[in-house]
This record gives sequence, structure tokens and C-alpha cells, in this order.
Amino acid sequence: MGASLLITLREGFEISLVLAILATYLVRTGRRAAVRQVWVGTGVAAGLCIAIGIVVNALVGGLHDKSEQAVEGSIAILACGVLTWMIFWMRKNARSLGGELRAKLDLATSARAVVFIAFVAVVREGLETVLFLLSAQTEGSSASGSDVVVGGLIGLAIAAVLGWVAYLGGARINMRLFFNITGILLILFAAGLFGKAFHEFRELLGFESGWLVEPAWTVSSGPFADGNLNDFMKGFFGWSATAERIRVIAYFAYLAPILAAYLRSDRAELPKGTTPTAPVAEHSMSASH
Repeated sequence: MGASLLITLREGFEISLVLAILATYLVRTGRRAAVRQVWVGTGVAAGLCIAIGIVVNALVGGLHDKSEQAVEGSIAILACGVLTWMIFWMRKNARSLGGELRAKLDLATSARAVVFIAFVAVVREGLETVLFLLSAQTEGSSASGSDVVVGGLIGLAIAAVLGWVAYLGGARINMRLFFNITGILLILFAAGLFGKAFHEFRELLGFESGWLVEPAWTVSSGPFADGNLNDFMKGFFGWSATAERIRVIAYFAYLAPILAAYLRSDRAELPKGTTPTAPVAEHSMSASH
């Protein structure tokens, strides 16, 4: 549940900020009626993403043995790659995203064009969310699909509230801090996916003996072996009470350079004299990094 909550909180807040930018600019340029088209595009994108998620989840859930290992390993490595790209893309492009969206609205001379702009903006985030939630479900094998759904809905609800507050401009949200914290947590989640991919492909190829396959540790009792904490750690960080060495090595081989690069880019990207807290309506997404 924890991983799905974090995923939808982060992705949902990004969607909320995009919608806030679109709606605010339309109102300020005297096109208030076009805000309806933004919601139409958003609804179509959301419906498409939900339908794709249901279909893919049903297909993956019906797999077994080698096919299951191949698909789960592929999903894990794909989600890890997309998640890493998304985190760094947002870090690099956040300050210019608001301007790009407003420029597209300036060129949108029809209701259909506004619908399309909102659809494209939301569907990208939505498909990423579907992939990440699917990987979160396969990562925490002891977690049920309902746990992932509940966590996801809670995350979306919180993101919607934060987005509405940002749209109203009645409070200054420290977006940079929000994105930094969630970014680090998602990197830890992605590291777990990277390790899981090695685990699945190792089983797929039939490597069942040797130093790399032996457990790096064995926790046979206590909260890290069974129970809610074990389930949370497994779903969020890829924890295993009997993690093989190849999985642990892969985890830190991803985590060390990616986290270092993220923290280094954080120091480099913050312009002198900028404040990390600002309403979205005034500075769009420039304050997020």
C-alpha cells in the first residue's frame, strides 16, 4: 500500500499542477468556458489509463512459471527505467513546463485542440502511473491487488487536495521539498525494482546455485521476517528476508550512482535567489526544483 500511495501521490500531484496551469491560464486569458474542455480531455485520458491498467493486470495475473518470471522481470526493469527517467526529466524541465503549456494553449483555437492538450498531458502521467502500480503489485507479492488500489486512491485523494490548494493560491506549498522527498523515496523504490529484475531473470535462466545465489542474510523471525512491516518493506524497498547476493548487489549498484546524481543535480539546479515555495498560479512549476 505504501508504494502505491507514494506513486499516485507524486504522479497525481504532477497532474494536478498541470491542470492548475491550464485552468488558470485559460481563466486569465478570458477563455473560462474552455476549462470544460480541459476536464473532458482529463476524463478521457483517465478512462483510457484505467482500462489499460485493468487489461494488463488481468493478463499478467494469468501467467505462471517461466512466463510469469519473464514478464515480471521485464516489467520491473521497464518500470525502473521509466521511473528514473521521469524523476530526472521533471528535475530538468519543471521550470519550463508551465511556459510550454501556455504556449500550446495560445495556439489552440478550437475546443478539440484544448481537449487534446489536456489529454496528452494527463495520459502520459497516467500510463506511467499504471506501469508503476503494476510493478508495485508484483514487487510486493504478499500484498493483494486491493491493497495497491486502496493505497493508490489515498495517494490520489491527497494529491487532489494539494493541487486544489495550489490552484487557489491561498497557501505557499514548498514544492521543491515535496518533489525532493518523493524523488528520493521513488529512487529507493526503483532500486528495489532493479534488484527484483535480477531475481526474476536469475530464476528464469535457472541459476539456482553458486555464491551469487546464496542469501546475503537470513531473517527467520521478527517483524522483518513476517507481518505488516515485512510486507511494507517488501513492497516499498524490495526487501527480502532471504535476499540472494545478486539481488543485493544489483540494488546498491543502481542506488549508489542514481541517488548521488540526483542529490548532485539538486544542488546544481537551484538558481540563486529563488524561493522554493510559491503558488502554482504565479510561478507554474518553476518552484518545484
